[in-house]
Amino acid sequence: MIALLAVSGCSGDSSTAPAPTAAPVPASWTQISLSTVAGGFSEPVHVTHAGDGSGRIFVVEQAGRIRILENGVVLQTPFLDIASVNPPRLAAGGERGLLSVAFPPGFDVKRHFYVYYTRAADGAIVVARYRVSVGDGNVADPASEEVVLVVPHPNYGNHNGGQLAFGPDNNLYIGTGDGGGGGDPGNNAKSPASMLGKLLRIDVESGTAPYGVPPRNPFVGVAGYQPEIWALGVRNPWRFSFDRGTGDLYLGDVGQGTYEEIDFQPAGDPGGRNYGWNVMEGDSCYPVGTAGCNRTGLALPAFVYDHSLGCSVTGGHVYRGSAFPTLQGVYLFGDYCSGRIWGMRKNGAAWDNALLADTTSTITTFGEDEPGNVYVANYANGDLLKITVP
Repeated sequence: MIALLAVSGCSGDSSTAPAPTAAPVPASWTQISLSTVAGGFSEPVHVTHAGDGSGRIFVVEQAGRIRILENGVVLQTPFLDIASVNPPRLAAGGERGLLSVAFPPGFDVKRHFYVYYTRAADGAIVVARYRVSVGDGNVADPASEEVVLVVPHPNYGNHNGGQLAFGPDNNLYIGTGDGGGGGDPGNNAKSPASMLGKLLRIDVESGTAPYGVPPRNPFVGVAGYQPEIWALGVRNPWRFSFDRGTGDLYLGDVGQGTYEEIDFQPAGDPGGRNYGWNVMEGDSCYPVGTAGCNRTGLALPAFVYDHSLGCSVTGGHVYRGSAFPTLQGVYLFGDYCSGRIWGMRKNGAAWDNALLADTTSTITTFGEDEPGNVYVANYANGDLLKITVP
């Protein structure tokens, strides 16, 4: 994602409640609406659930707090608060901060979870485990931190990635940015020796400390490669998700200056895909205008749009709820700057897509609840909105 607090040339305006306009939706697609379910969040950047049957929705605030929405009410006490830990634990602002949370399978028994944040001391990426407080399932202990993984980050404030998610295989997937700077000056995204510009896969639940490397990771035992790498060649993967119905992986990768993209990996894929950055931006050679580039072995995106339609893609979720059958199987995603929301779905070997809503929301994230409803967070005004069908 590009700088959250100062995005030039973008039309997102949070001063009014988001109201989708009538996008010209083809007859074979479903028009969507956004319904506000809660407000008052401070710079929300991630939305998820714990899979524990509680029905709670967890909203990550960039400054270092995780809030709970329970039965339609935002609880006053944060679930986790590391914003005011002394000495300071995280750096927040711009693209840095507390960026996501992931709950392991069996969280209701295990009572621990994982967060992704930017470290105050040096800007490094940190994945850490925290535990729920004894006696109160709605509050976690900020002193219980166990650092799982640290990825050093160059002296740039941008391209920190920020996503954690457990896959269908119960391993933890981690999306890291390329380290920042225009054009990936360190060539991190395509470097097998760097964990930057990658999708990583690690095993954090088998008891190996601080984590294990799944033996079927694609580069285990390959000279020169970090064994944690699941996929490479991404610039700043801002939100990826697994389709709960199929296990397919969708990833939104923020472009440099011209193109935004959605990448796709089908369930059962052995990993090791190279999504092309910085040889390519979207489906074009980089720098844009380059006459030709070597695309051998690169996985081309499933969907690309240019900056006439937005400037920073926000990956979303495949709708698998029961309330709106006409949305079933549609991947919903949007753009941070323009507030547009699109739908994508597979059509044989090809992809169909349509603009489903044109909103005024500053879309930092999509999220799911336990029944499979899909939500949108408006970063600028702190609203949590539910995608519905009018």
